[in-house]
Amino acid sequence: MKSKRYKKLPQKTKELKSETLDKILINIKNNCTAKFDESIDLSFRINNKQKKNEVNLRTIVNMPGGTGKTVKVAVVCEDNKIDESKKANADIVGGDDFIEKIKNGDLNFDKLICTPSMMIKLSKLGKVLGPKGLMPNPKLGTVTNDISKAVNEAKAGQVEIRNDKDGNIGLSIGKKSFDDEKLIKNYNAVIDALDKEKSNLTIKGDLVKQLYVTSSMGVSYKVKMDKSL
Repeated sequence: MKSKRYKKLPQKTKELKSETLDKILINIKNNCTAKFDESIDLSFRINNKQKKNEVNLRTIVNMPGGTGKTVKVAVVCEDNKIDESKKANADIVGGDDFIEKIKNGDLNFDKLICTPSMMIKLSKLGKVLGPKGLMPNPKLGTVTNDISKAVNEAKAGQVEIRNDKDGNIGLSIGKKSFDDEKLIKNYNAVIDALDKEKSNLTIKGDLVKQLYVTSSMGVSYKVKMDKSL
């Protein structure tokens, strides 16, 4: 059942002509009538069904305007990397003892970073970490010896881009409280990351079929991209 607040929002916005993000943001922000700082979210529909195989897209993007979220970062490393991890402001740091806690279901963190040599031990916990999307991955920069860089990037505003089995990608580019310039910078960073990723994929036609933008409790608008992907 739709709330009174929601019923006051514009209706059938998906049927409107698509516009570039900079022109839509004023409407999106005006529709942010919830009592909290709503996030501004993108929803991509990608060209997932190919003749030979489905598209499995997974990469990361560093948001130049930040995300507005506090990210709790954990690190699994050797003893000689513990000080470096703490100096980089990792929230949780440990070795074998920490791995044992994770094994027992202690997942009180948002992102997990691991050194290559410790990954051998951590990889056995796929059933625990995998469903939560917390398993470190070299491609995503979370299996590395450069702990300081990985922790700093995770806290500064690093977001994972990943499509589900139906070809949908959903992610936030910031908050209502962000000025438009920050949101557009983050949006452009996402588009650039997808453009780069497309060159690594075997795909016929455009990668992105449709793109919508909405706020956490708002309504969707169709986005006209500046360039086709």
